[in-house]
Amino acid sequence: MTDKTVLNATHRALGARMVDFGGWDMPINYGSQIEEHHAVRRDAGMFDVSHMTVIDLHGARTREFLRHLLANSVDKLKVAGKALYSCMLNERGGVIDDLIVYYFDDSHFRLVVNAATRAKDIAWIERQARAFDVEVKERPEFAMIAVQGPNARAKVIGLLHEADRLRIEKLGKFSAAAAQGPRGMPLFVARTGYTGEDGFEIIVPEEHAIALWEALAKAGVVPAGLGARDTLRLEAGMNLYGQDMDEDVLPWEANLAWTVALDEGRDFIGRAALEAQKAAGVPRAMVGLVLDDKGVLRHGQKVLTAQGEGEILSGSFAPTLNKAVAFARIPAGDPGDIRVDIRGREVPVRLVKYPFVRDGKPCEGI
Repeated sequence: MTDKTVLNATHRALGARMVDFGGWDMPINYGSQIEEHHAVRRDAGMFDVSHMTVIDLHGARTREFLRHLLANSVDKLKVAGKALYSCMLNERGGVIDDLIVYYFDDSHFRLVVNAATRAKDIAWIERQARAFDVEVKERPEFAMIAVQGPNARAKVIGLLHEADRLRIEKLGKFSAAAAQGPRGMPLFVARTGYTGEDGFEIIVPEEHAIALWEALAKAGVVPAGLGARDTLRLEAGMNLYGQDMDEDVLPWEANLAWTVALDEGRDFIGRAALEAQKAAGVPRAMVGLVLDDKGVLRHGQKVLTAQGEGEILSGSFAPTLNKAVAFARIPAGDPGDIRVDIRGREVPVRLVKYPFVRDGKPCEGI
């Protein structure tokens, strides 16, 4: 049976086209996916991301537990409200999931993990937490709305209680704080996102989610579906779990080396496997591709290089660029001239450094 967020009826009333996404009935678009994409790049759009899983961790040894669980180091989190992006690995170094961890105090952290991996994530976290006597508490009573775009922060701040506005306006990137929203509703406002634009991801009790959505719409924030979210995150160079990495892919092979902290004296799960692969030489690389001719790059297409065959991971038409872009995993080494097999035709593509888009504009060389 497909799960529904508290905003499901709201999406349907807006005429959204609904699809099954990780077992959830979610809006893919409300009309024009490209217009929703441009609304986020140029102004402000909002996404229902209530399918994401919020997990609170409690216990005297919670920090110690997360030092063991995560590839990135929670020791970077020293100030209440700060957040960190990390992968959670298996013993082979493969990515179980990517997530954000928020710091409240040394005995209370919050994780936000992906919807499609909810069951396996919770089972894994609970199993690892037992040795540290950490309580793992899922918070299904929360909804989440992401508000993204160059004008997103201003539109959200305008809805907050006057006493909270300046404090939230000063909130740094990858930081979060509590605030009061419309009608005094309690909000957890995080300056994070998955679009490459500035904005907030707002955790709100389910009973207030519809009122918050309606208030945002009244303030001029455009509803956007998962289709636009996917093209936005691809342009911004952000991985999608299950497509760009999974339990058989190590962070070195997913361009996620920046999320791994090999700090001295910390034996996190998967560290030995990561160090072994790094010493032996990483066999595959994840790269960005641009198709300057007509055509679309899609997941699963074969990539042909001088070192052998690779594969398109995420690929799509990029509305900001008006051309197709993709992530691909290819054999390590000089790839030479790269071609993609599109329906039996070998089409030349350019190898580029991503992100493809930053601050709403094409990056240099794209």
